[in-house]
Amino acid sequence: MRRSKSCLLSSCVPMGTAALPIEKHFVPPAALPSWPASDGGFAKGSIDLGGLEVRQITTFSKVWSTTQGGEHGVGATFFKPSPVPAGFSVLGHYAQPNNRPLFGHVLVARDTSGTGALLAAPVDYTLVWSSPDGAGHFWLPKAPEGYKAVGAVVTATLDKPSPDEVRCVRADFTDACETEKPELSSDKQDGFRAATLRPAVRGIDARGVHAGTFLAQSSATPANASALACLKNNGTSYTSSMPDLAQVNSLLGAYAPHVFLHPKEAYFPSSVTWFFENGALLHQKGSQATTPVAADGSNLPRGGGNDGGYWLDLPADKKQREEVKKGDLASAKVYVQAKPMLGGTVTDLAVWIFYPLNGAARAKVGFLTIPLGEIGEHVGDWEHVTLRVSNFSGELLRMYFSQHSAGTWVEASQLEYLDGFGGNRPVAYASLHGHAMYAKAGLVLQGNSRLGVGIRNDCARGSRLDTGGAERWEVVSAEYLGVKEPAWLGFERGWGPRKVYNIGRVINSVARILPRSMRERLAKLVEKVLVGDGPTGPKMHGNWRNDEREAR
Repeated sequence: MRRSKSCLLSSCVPMGTAALPIEKHFVPPAALPSWPASDGGFAKGSIDLGGLEVRQITTFSKVWSTTQGGEHGVGATFFKPSPVPAGFSVLGHYAQPNNRPLFGHVLVARDTSGTGALLAAPVDYTLVWSSPDGAGHFWLPKAPEGYKAVGAVVTATLDKPSPDEVRCVRADFTDACETEKPELSSDKQDGFRAATLRPAVRGIDARGVHAGTFLAQSSATPANASALACLKNNGTSYTSSMPDLAQVNSLLGAYAPHVFLHPKEAYFPSSVTWFFENGALLHQKGSQATTPVAADGSNLPRGGGNDGGYWLDLPADKKQREEVKKGDLASAKVYVQAKPMLGGTVTDLAVWIFYPLNGAARAKVGFLTIPLGEIGEHVGDWEHVTLRVSNFSGELLRMYFSQHSAGTWVEASQLEYLDGFGGNRPVAYASLHGHAMYAKAGLVLQGNSRLGVGIRNDCARGSRLDTGGAERWEVVSAEYLGVKEPAWLGFERGWGPRKVYNIGRVINSVARILPRSMRERLAKLVEKVLVGDGPTGPKMHGNWRNDEREAR
């Protein structure tokens, strides 16, 4: 991994210095790519929300910092955006934990409607909390009637902020928001907490815009997320700042991930076409007959939902079946859905990978690794990562790693990049047999890590699926561009048959050396984590139209 030239905020920022200008610390491994020219608004620096123009600010001045509490106990730092372009107004300040390089943004806004009525100064401020050192004071703006405040304000003195410090936004240009993650919290009686905000409803059709601000609250001022609002895109076409198809392909060329498979992996990805051409069969409920699937999937039934009426399976011939299970890395490609998110201010590129077989799971109990027979094995495994790109700049903001039924977002500054193969392209690790996606190599345990009991997810550098290169990806869906979807994408049933396991019997067989209580605990964990259903295709997953599901 190439590391950024930055240092942690707690060591970069003098604690006693107020209003210290700080440039954006995170330096990508390579310069930001250029994008093909277009008549659209992608990567033009500002976005029109229907009369409210917003810009993304990524440079800040530090207001207050602490090295205690927060993520991993290393504290957090609070900033105001600086400099702000002439004519634009600050909507709120920015917060970030100290355990990673400075990497984030807040939006600033100006009224271009001609009415001058979309922004208004707050009528007052409420003091939420003051730091024990007296150098940090947190305020919530009080919006005039018909307006909403969008973010908290931090000052270095107890003097109330100026009414010109921020602007509130007319209510019809705001949307409901929720807290995403705490940046700083106090265990003391004052109960102080600062948490970043995001739109409460997030999806292809949702109009809520992420402003990059945060909510401050304490036991004395127990504000909730409804005390502040996110922005709302009221533009006639909220996809006007989305990339066109040439720009989508350029983004993939810039950011397509390197996916490492485990050195002991036996079940590799393949293209969908390779799977079909090598004997995949369509089954119908109540019929003994099977149908070979056409190379393009054109003979697959469309619609109907996952009603169990049809499913796919491996070839009937035993030898051929075993060969297809192994997949074909040489033919493997990724299938990309491009979609607007956060009110069209970002583009999500969901990068889907198909495996003919998901291998059996393994459990860890203390120092023992226990193979679980066929438990966890199923035909037709779909996994994905998602690249979230700023429509202001074309910059990669974060990457989502799907992990079984949920997953994790990782900021771009925290990703691993592979030197020599395109410096902006991040690395992902597919776990052994299960193919769940992770940002780092190592063991991730699903279950009770404190007791050392769980399902193993082992990641390491073995074979590499390089998803870069136009022959390695296919944009299969982009509704806002009218991209024609392949026939197989409309297959809504299982990409493999349902398998039913007698979990208790298998556990008693493979783990008979364990005490009964431990076997029962392991069986309950397996029942909770692993299912025998053959998965459905990408379009049937919740994230197809909504935001990604995060692990709790």
